[in-house]
Amino acid sequence: MRLDLVVCGKAFVNGQMTYSEIGITDGKISVVKSSVPGGEKRIDVPGGVILPGFVDPHVHFRDPGMTEKEDFSSGTCAAVHGGVTCILDMPNTIPPVTDVNTLMEKKSRVKGKAYVDYGLFAAVTPGCNAGMMAPLVPGFKLFMGSTTGKILLNDDTEIRSSLADIFKTGRRVSVHAEDDSMIMKEEERNCRDHLRNRPVEAEINALKRLSRFKGKKVNICHNTNAESVAMANNLGFTTEVALHHLFFEVDRHSSSEYKVNPPVRNAAVRDKLYRTFIGGKISMFGSDHAPHTLTDKSQDFDSAPSGIPGIETTMPIVMDMVRKNTIPLHQAVSMGSETPAASFGMKKGRIEEGYDADLSVFDIRRSATINVRKLHSKAGYSPYEGWDAVFPETVMVRGEIQIDGGEFCGDKIGKDVYGRH
Repeated sequence: MRLDLVVCGKAFVNGQMTYSEIGITDGKISVVKSSVPGGEKRIDVPGGVILPGFVDPHVHFRDPGMTEKEDFSSGTCAAVHGGVTCILDMPNTIPPVTDVNTLMEKKSRVKGKAYVDYGLFAAVTPGCNAGMMAPLVPGFKLFMGSTTGKILLNDDTEIRSSLADIFKTGRRVSVHAEDDSMIMKEEERNCRDHLRNRPVEAEINALKRLSRFKGKKVNICHNTNAESVAMANNLGFTTEVALHHLFFEVDRHSSSEYKVNPPVRNAAVRDKLYRTFIGGKISMFGSDHAPHTLTDKSQDFDSAPSGIPGIETTMPIVMDMVRKNTIPLHQAVSMGSETPAASFGMKKGRIEEGYDADLSVFDIRRSATINVRKLHSKAGYSPYEGWDAVFPETVMVRGEIQIDGGEFCGDKIGKDVYGRH
């Protein structure tokens, strides 16, 4: 067997840490054993752990149409610095991805810009051609609540018809589950006012309305409360959580920097969600990376847009939670790699024969402090400034080294996982 590369060290394989030698051929893992001879190149990892590259199933890279906020180059550069080797980008760009034409235009626009692999979601709209788009996308995004972009769909008859077509394709539907009819538009001065306008009941009611799809391929994005997680689990749906809903609450974090949809909740709701997360009851992380410029965010609260950047900081903060024994490593890998990759039909997220050779090496003895000046998103700010984090030492995308010794050395090698190669 010809091997381009063999990576040797303590690796997370089959649910446990074990010394492994990982043989890579043409960007794929071709063999994983305790001893693999040969290889044109060998890399020994003396310290740290070799993990499958992380997959972020929920980002907004603003490309095309809002590239002053982020583009595919800056967004994927931030991703790889956070140990993320594949991202799934949401469809509320300008123009929104609502049909084959806008999908192919976006694919053309971002091709050759990415440092990590990627997929592009399509929006659920009345009469969207699901059969034609399904092979070209990781899934479809349903916006039941209004947010950035104008692709709201909150009519039960239209939702039922559109989702029936999508489920026939085998693709998953990710849902922004807030009932728009329960969202108020009253003036806001802080995050508590934003919470008043977007109550937790809107989230719970959206889940009730989705209950007719029990057992179908539905993913509930950015869960903010334990009740919606429990409902989603009972319905057989997958669930995402963003760190801002686990850590922030309206009274201590009240400025426009923390304005996001759905909103940060009060401390009691947040704490119950956090306990649900610690208990292992949430399927996956999704950063919901939603960058805006500092100028946008510096407007008065009511005018400031909703969204929090997080692609580069999410998994390093999670790895610091592993370092502090807050969560076990297997939970970080399950929520950050295995489940999102499997949920959206990718041969990624595992160190296993036949999977893409996406690897991230972390030395969890080495923590750092998050410094906004060292981050790579165009946003230029982060609510996690000063937090502890463990950043990756090495990152590989399909066997190609993008981060080496903590230093960026990458090229724009990212591929569309759902493209026609």
